[in-house]
Amino acid sequence: MKKIYLLNSCSTCQRIIKEIGVDESWEQQNIKEQNIDEETLDKIYAQTGSYEAIFSKRAMKYKSLGIKDKVQEDADYKSLILDEYTFLKRPVIVIDDVYFIGNSKKVIEKVKSVLNT
Repeated sequence: MKKIYLLNSCSTCQRIIKEIGVDESWEQQNIKEQNIDEETLDKIYAQTGSYEAIFSKRAMKYKSLGIKDKVQEDADYKSLILDEYTFLKRPVIVIDDVYFIGNSKKVIEKVKSVLNT
């Protein structure tokens, strides 16, 4: 299975789609229309060991709401992600139940490597 959680209006997500060759065989989920569900978020947590690793601290709302100092525990990050799509670090790419989180060059290179094997 190949799936990507993304924000359709995000230019970085669109660039990555082209870069890794997402086609009609991929399932695409626009998180603005359908946010990531708790079960999937928990699966990502099982792989990463941290909800903070899945949380986007670059999100405009993170800064504008002033919640930086209010987030105390990992569970706080989970709650924020489930409540507001913009807090999910994106894209989240799933290939055969392995999750790749974010848009760093290193992550995208790993995705390409897995896709080319």
